[in-house]
Amino acid sequence: MRGQIARDWNVKASGAGYVTRFEVATSFLDAYPEQTVGGSIHRELWIPAEDLAEMNRNIIGRIEVIAEFHAEEIES
Repeated sequence: MRGQIARDWNVKASGAGYVTRFEVATSFLDAYPEQTVGGSIHRELWIPAEDLAEMNRNIIGRIEVIAEFHAEEIES
């Protein structure tokens, strides 16, 4: 489910959660195996902090916020 982690985990931890969409060069991503976390529907790549600058250089195009969740909306 798109946004489940942002809604159910991030809002509780920090009051807001955001879902972003962006493309990253495959040649960069190929070095990182897909991880399953919190259930089979949650698949992600774990990029170590020391590799984030290189990941940022490999972003293609724009970063879009496609969903956002806030504590006051969830609690209502």
